[in-house]
Formats: sequence, C-alpha cells, structure tokens
Amino acid sequence: MSTSLFRKKSINTILKDAEAGMGDGDHISLKKVLGVRDLTFFGVAAVIGAGVFSSIGKASYDGGPGVVYLYVFTAIACGFAALCYAQFASTVPVAGSAYTYSYVAFGEIFAWIIGWDLLMEYAIGNIAVAISWSDYFTNLMDKAGMHVADWLSMDYVTAHTGFNDVTGLLAKGETLQSVAANGR
Repeated sequence: MSTSLFRKKSINTILKDAEAGMGDGDHISLKKVLGVRDLTFFGVAAVIGAGVFSSIGKASYDGGPGVVYLYVFTAIACGFAALCYAQFASTVPVAGSAYTYSYVAFGEIFAWIIGWDLLMEYAIGNIAVAISWSDYFTNLMDKAGMHVADWLSMDYVTAHTGFNDVTGLLAKGETLQSVAANGR
C-alpha cells in the first residue's frame, strides 16, 4: 500500500504519454490552445488583480512608506519562484504545473496534496480579489450617489452577528444612538 502512494512517473513515461495524447490519469488529455503569450498575460492579470486591487491600498494606508520595501522583497521572491518553475519546465517539458513536477520528483501522494493545495490557493486568492473588487464597487456607487445597502454587501455571519447585537441592545432598552453617544 505504501509503495503505491509514493510511486513516481519517470520523465520518459510522461513524455511518451504526452506524445500519445494521454494525461496523468491515462485519459485523453485536453487539446492545447493557450500559448506562452496567453499564459503570461493570465499571470500578469492575476498579479495585477490580486496585488493592485487588494493589497496596495490597504498596505499603504496601514504601513506607510515602508511598503515599498515589501514590494521589492516580494518581487525578488517572485523572481526566484519564476526561476524554479523554469527549472521544472525544462526538466519535465510537458504542459503541467507543480502537480506534474511533484509527481516526478516526490511521488503520487505529494502530487495529490500539492494539487489540492493549488485548488485551495486559487480559491482563497479569488475570494480576496472578489472582496476587494466589491469594496471598490460599493465605494464607486456611493460616490456616484447610489448607495448599496450594507446588508447586500456583507456576508451572512457578519449580518447575523450584527442583528443579534442590535436585538440584545433593544432588549436592554438601549438604542444605537445611545450606545454611540456613550462611546461604546
């Protein structure tokens, strides 16, 4: 059992499978449509979407001018990550990702873990970008004179917690104005 979890695919096997049109699961693979230019633009768009719209404004507000160093260090780290992926791509010259490279280097169980990790990473990254974009959108609508109701722009848990807090205040005979006046 343990040997099957750690089995590896050789580079020669992956190359033969790719030439035959087979994927990692011995199924017919998808046809390659996107080129290097397309994938580069996707990568740049992801960096701009996640970086510009979700972190620069908040980081600059909280961190001040020292944020410049953060972005310099991050750019250096991204450069090293790009060099690592270039090494992976030259070692295993087929379409793939960290999943394919880890399958060759470490085995199936590590490839499986990395594949799920990539799914979670992309999902969480997309959540951060969506939250940031919606914040920009609601601010734009406010400045245009069209207010988006708060209950439409927050998650269920926050809305429910706020509802419970207000209900508790009203049960004590207090109002939001009295709480704000007392500085609580």
